[in-house]
Amino acid sequence: MNPSLSPTLLTRDAPPRAAWALEQAGVSPLLARLFAARGVRSADELDAGLDKLLPPEGLKGIAAAAALLADAIQQGERICLVADYDCDGATACAVALRGLGLLGARPDTLHYVVPDRAIHGYGLTPAIVDLALPLQPQLLMTVDNGIASLAGVAHAKSLGLKVLVTDHHLPALVDEVVQLPAADALVNPSQPGCAFESKNLAGVGVAFYVLLAVRGELRRRGAFEGREQPRLDGLLDLVALGTVADVVRLDANNRRLVAQGLRRMRAGRMQPGVAALFTAAGRDAARANTFDLGFALGPRINAAGRLSDMTVGIECLLCEDPARALELARLLDTINRERREIEAGMREQAEAQLARLQTRLEQQTPPALVIFDEDFHEGVVGIVASRIKDAAHRPTFVLARGADGQLKGSGRSITGFHLRDALDLVSKRHPELLKKFGGHAMAAGCTLAEGGVETFRQAFTQVAAEWLDEASLQRTLRTDGPLPAEAFNAQTVQELESQVWGQAFEAPLFCDEVQIVAQRIVGERHLKLRVRQGGLLRDAIWFGHTDPVPEQARMAYRLSLDEYQGQQRVQMVVEAIV
Repeated sequence: MNPSLSPTLLTRDAPPRAAWALEQAGVSPLLARLFAARGVRSADELDAGLDKLLPPEGLKGIAAAAALLADAIQQGERICLVADYDCDGATACAVALRGLGLLGARPDTLHYVVPDRAIHGYGLTPAIVDLALPLQPQLLMTVDNGIASLAGVAHAKSLGLKVLVTDHHLPALVDEVVQLPAADALVNPSQPGCAFESKNLAGVGVAFYVLLAVRGELRRRGAFEGREQPRLDGLLDLVALGTVADVVRLDANNRRLVAQGLRRMRAGRMQPGVAALFTAAGRDAARANTFDLGFALGPRINAAGRLSDMTVGIECLLCEDPARALELARLLDTINRERREIEAGMREQAEAQLARLQTRLEQQTPPALVIFDEDFHEGVVGIVASRIKDAAHRPTFVLARGADGQLKGSGRSITGFHLRDALDLVSKRHPELLKKFGGHAMAAGCTLAEGGVETFRQAFTQVAAEWLDEASLQRTLRTDGPLPAEAFNAQTVQELESQVWGQAFEAPLFCDEVQIVAQRIVGERHLKLRVRQGGLLRDAIWFGHTDPVPEQARMAYRLSLDEYQGQQRVQMVVEAIV
């Protein structure tokens, strides 16, 4: 990779008064500094109590959605959910089905369909409406999709179906004007005119909020007289999983949802399918953290939608029999292993293409990357684009030929480059090039006209050259500065792992000057280090890195517990050395 892409290490600013206020409220000094550096100004923001969640009433359209579902439940109408083929969509589907059942919907009235990535594409298309028709639905409810499904909603309405859209994505633009589908009700914090304070709910979070509103509507109708109203907090393990896996911003409200879900997991009070996923992934649910959700459980659910059929993932999350749930979780684990093998091969080919390109350009990397191979698998292009984007720090599209023969691409971006807007400009400059496209700032997808790869590469790179300056193309890592020597212990690691970290509330990354005492390759792909930090010897490992490092270095690292034969040792996990 281009040496110029070595990151610049920047230290987060932790306002002393904010850190002091958090300490006065009982937060440990280290956590107080870390939280203050992430914008937390009062301990109230750290309160994960359910009573601190934003009220459902703030979501535009939620009253109409609640009435629609309450009517359907009380009248015994057949409800069909239209899910999505990623972890957010799968968890949202499971939350909605479980929640509607708790609220009184008869099992024989609840159904779902989920698109096949290779056949149907994304969202409530007319083809998906037709796929649902044999289930004889009276109400279609989308989860994690639908806000841009203008044709699909119109088709469903023309057939006499009621439609409820629940989503969190950006709406469609028609001639630069926002256009919403003509649904009977629509709940989405990203729709125009919605005053909900958190615009960052995942699809599963929106589904959970809709259920809260339905329960409130049924309560007002007297549906729970003489009995305790159903509890919905038992669904928060699923909400936490989908929220973290979808990499939405973990604002205060999302952190509360995730914290509540993690508490249930650690206490053993989770769905059988979630427990089975922990077992299949070899993770300890009693110590569940956001890393487990984002990098162990989430990818196993996602793998089903990438390579197989997402119904496997949804059925795992819906399963009540622990033995059957474990069978499904192990099947998902097998699919995920296949996904990793495919990804590894594609990534190797993509990196080889990039290396040849850098050689031609005398070790320079262009401002954007477009990589294509006839052998690439369309279900994995997004992951590979993300890996290349991280390594090269460039907006990246990876293209594959889909099962339908069309050229399909998935892109990932860097800060300061709005991917969907870039595709819009490419489309305007080359009207016949993009058959369709969509997405948002950091991730997007497109379908190209046959033979359009080179034109797309040139056009996309040209937009990046116009929009990105040298500073934008320099990779930076924001660190939390030095770790106090007295904090280098297992208790600190456990304290940090018990917190909710994630997108826009990143896990701590410390930075210290160190002396490299010894270095060796382990497992053929990782660099094991012995370093001297402040006069003390520490163990460190740099995963996926084999090049030797200088004797004196500035090292950015995370803390982890290395467990071997019942012994725990704190080690540094290296992110960068400069």
